[in-house]
Amino acid sequence: MTRSPAAQQPDLRTLQARFSAHLRDPSRHPPPEGIEDRRLKIYRDLFYNNVEDFLANAFPVIRALSADTVWHARVRDFYARHRSSAPQFYRLAEEFLNFLQHERGEHPDDPPFLAELAHYEWVELALGISEAELTPELADPNGDPLEQPPALSPLAWPLAYVWPVHRIGPDVQPTQPPAQPTYLVVYRTRQDDVKFMEINAVSARLMQLIEENPQASGRTLLLQIAGELQHPEPSQIVEAGRGMLAGLRERDILLGTRHG
Repeated sequence: MTRSPAAQQPDLRTLQARFSAHLRDPSRHPPPEGIEDRRLKIYRDLFYNNVEDFLANAFPVIRALSADTVWHARVRDFYARHRSSAPQFYRLAEEFLNFLQHERGEHPDDPPFLAELAHYEWVELALGISEAELTPELADPNGDPLEQPPALSPLAWPLAYVWPVHRIGPDVQPTQPPAQPTYLVVYRTRQDDVKFMEINAVSARLMQLIEENPQASGRTLLLQIAGELQHPEPSQIVEAGRGMLAGLRERDILLGTRHG
């Protein structure tokens, strides 16, 4: 029995799957039959250009240090292979980061610092669009963070990288990581400006302990650091820590002390 022409046509879901596969990777997936290539090209260019333009703005340093052919090949690799789990378009940068970290794999066109640089650029974007607010109930601004539990801003992210990501650009592209890791705090101020500050290993450890020990005073945490360092004069670490806490407070990284 011969099927009617209508019955031989693919159903809507199959047609959509063929159409989307072709838009993602036209070199591997032929277009649905019966659609003029001139019309398909409009969609191919529109979809890809929207994705590429967003990523170029979200990762300006990576874009600046990548040759055009390398950049577009990388974006097309992401566009063809990655399956996004987030429906919001603004989260496309996070999806691209996940692709570079977990799916892209080693590639001769990718510098060794690419994944870390992408994370650093994504953090700046994520903090810029975060809906978190520095409201009064988060901390007592008049408390003493040395004698009371310090309260870190939810808009301050301490970070550690193998590569000096904050210095990388078209004119600075290291091929070997430095001997010491790079410690940074990326934060958003009360004026909604996203900034970063390079910190040392002791400051990074202090911020880590503040997060892990919400009921401990700054003094207690600094004495713990002095013990970890086996410092002969713990009081010196405490006094240096007093200055660290004051500096973090001035930048809205530390909001004050925890209530109660």
